[in-house]
Amino acid sequence: MKRLILFLFFFAITAMASEKTLNEMLFNSNIQFTTKMFKEVVKAKPGQSVVLSAFSVLPPLAQLALASVGESHDELLDVIEMPNDNVTKAVFSKANTVLKLVKGVTLKMASKVYVAENYALNRDFAALSQDVFGSEVENIDFSENENASKKINQWVEDETNNRIKDLVDPTSLDADTKAVLVNAIYFKGAWKTPFDKKSTTDRDFHVSKENVVKVPTMYNSDTFYYIDSEELDAQVLELKYEGEDSALYVVLPHDVDGINKLEEKLRDPSLLESVISTMSASEVEVYIPKFKIETTIDLKEILENMNVRRLFSAGEARLDNLLESVSDFYINKAKQKAFIEVNEEGAEAAAANVFDVMKSIPLLPSRTVFDANRPFVFVVKGNDLSLFIGVYAGN
Repeated sequence: MKRLILFLFFFAITAMASEKTLNEMLFNSNIQFTTKMFKEVVKAKPGQSVVLSAFSVLPPLAQLALASVGESHDELLDVIEMPNDNVTKAVFSKANTVLKLVKGVTLKMASKVYVAENYALNRDFAALSQDVFGSEVENIDFSENENASKKINQWVEDETNNRIKDLVDPTSLDADTKAVLVNAIYFKGAWKTPFDKKSTTDRDFHVSKENVVKVPTMYNSDTFYYIDSEELDAQVLELKYEGEDSALYVVLPHDVDGINKLEEKLRDPSLLESVISTMSASEVEVYIPKFKIETTIDLKEILENMNVRRLFSAGEARLDNLLESVSDFYINKAKQKAFIEVNEEGAEAAAANVFDVMKSIPLLPSRTVFDANRPFVFVVKGNDLSLFIGVYAGN
């Protein structure tokens, strides 16, 4: 009997270690890819307010990796930081579980593959897409481009609470389109410590040293996790959502013109995570703008800058495992639309990807002041995963 007990104990320890490894690999893939994509997007849209969800790009890239062979396959695994197909399947199955465990907020991610009429997904890939990514599959007549785009866009609207509209342009579809992969993510959370609407006033926001505009600014005063980081040359504030599994992190550079320097520092994937891990509870006076941002991103251009090139090249994409009896095709367009709104109640954010293929309150001296009156970086996290990241620049 002792041998049996020891065996069961050993098995349980092994299983937990495996789960821990999958979590670590998912976290690493997420933070590495988010860092790279954020770098490319802010470079492409300098001085602009932007929001993106690198996390929602990972599943379709993983799907395409599992559908491809040769150098294209290796290129895709490299960018999502996965060592092989089996690990990819295990990690992205885990991703769906992790999202479902986030308490207190509305958070969902959905995938769908549209396939041209008279074609079918490779049987193994169809099963894999359903089991690993929860992807629905539907045949559609891409030659009727207006109807096809309307149908796809309606699915995206439904999955993002009508926040993402017109993702697919009808002109991007035609009779030569064989498949469209769509992924959508939606987040809505209420603050653990809400802001009082009566305390919101128009205050100065320094877009730059020379340019000052008025923006509606929320106010709160309570205990928050906070740090003044020498490494980032910035203040970092955590605003928890109900359930406490998710939060908005605001990274505010010390200098009015410090956003570019901050973006450079954030190219180190581990730096922000390291700083967040050292935050502590403090009494903080918070001033933060209400804002709403919608960003359209040319994912093809961004991914090519991240060394994903063969996927978009005829003869090199090698998506041999995607469709039955068809192998010579590639991805010609990839786009993300992302949205976020931060207000007194909380935050709402969404993203979708397509791959076709008051009165002022006197400050208390004992309290820290966090006055986000200049451009800053924000990150929405759920269970430690970066779901959305962006810059608010006052525009």
